[in-house]
Amino acid sequence: MIFLLLAACGEKTQPPAAVPLVVTQKAQVGDATLHASFAGEVRARSESALGFRVGGKITQRLVDVGTRVKPGTPIARIDARDFQLNSAAATSQMAAAQADVTQAQADYARYNDLFQKKFVSAAEMDRRKATLDVAVARLAQAKTQLNVADNQGTYTALVADRAGVITSVDADVGQVVAAGQTVVRVAQDDEKEALITVPENRLPEVKAANRIEVSLWAAPDKRYLGKVREISPIADAVTRTYAVRVTMSDADDAVRLGMTASVLLLQQGAGSAVVLPLTALFQQGANTALWVVDSRTQTVSLVPVKVGVFREDVVTVVSGIQAGAVVVTAGVHKLTAGQKVRVASESATRK
Repeated sequence: MIFLLLAACGEKTQPPAAVPLVVTQKAQVGDATLHASFAGEVRARSESALGFRVGGKITQRLVDVGTRVKPGTPIARIDARDFQLNSAAATSQMAAAQADVTQAQADYARYNDLFQKKFVSAAEMDRRKATLDVAVARLAQAKTQLNVADNQGTYTALVADRAGVITSVDADVGQVVAAGQTVVRVAQDDEKEALITVPENRLPEVKAANRIEVSLWAAPDKRYLGKVREISPIADAVTRTYAVRVTMSDADDAVRLGMTASVLLLQQGAGSAVVLPLTALFQQGANTALWVVDSRTQTVSLVPVKVGVFREDVVTVVSGIQAGAVVVTAGVHKLTAGQKVRVASESATRK
């Protein structure tokens, strides 16, 4: 009985520490080319919002969405009756001004004859000359007003100024529009491009890409060469992403506006590098390191490395690791230097 009590009060033996199971991958040096893919939409490089240069009530709309237009193609018209009346009034004003000029010229000629005969003074001649000059100036003003009225009359017809396709109609017959208000939008027949949105932490990948390919969801097997034309200088207020426009220099008729596009950014690293999952990285202060398994002792050691470029799920390691090294790719934050580990059999070094 005493023996049992002493045994119960004695020190408890500690169970041996469990050896952690880790997932590994064999480091192999290869091509450091990485790629990133972004979904986007095919857009026209130039899209114009067309509207009347004068206000009025729309009486005709001559195009629909999808209509192809050429320079001079009529798109819509507004009620021109008021402008016709303005033109008629301006014509009458010019006729009256012309009559005033004719009268002033006749008076000036008569008074000049009297002045030569010494029947009128020089002051009177100056007044007649001033009256003629005023009449001539008013005639010029009336002609200008007539030209303005005639021009405004032509603005009642909205015509295309270049070739393109109607992408939207924003006003219809019966609607009263103001000057400059958008009536239709026209995508011009020039270069086509893919519009993508890129998070701020992915912008370096866009800038570093040395080859860009664009594919369509409708034809995934065909690739078009792309080139970054524009990166928005400011992020979208809602999504906090940056709009990037990629020009498709060899786009054919199969590329249609509004199609879903996939933009592939290829980035060639400097020479060769080791490509590993992002989960293999271990941050030690300001330095980046990898846990390497010693195949002989089955222990891990921390090896500082220099990383290259990042993408969605992998990173290139340009120095610090040798080919053939067994690198821990999961659970790196639970390891300590010199700790024994077990390598998961299903994660045998991948090639």
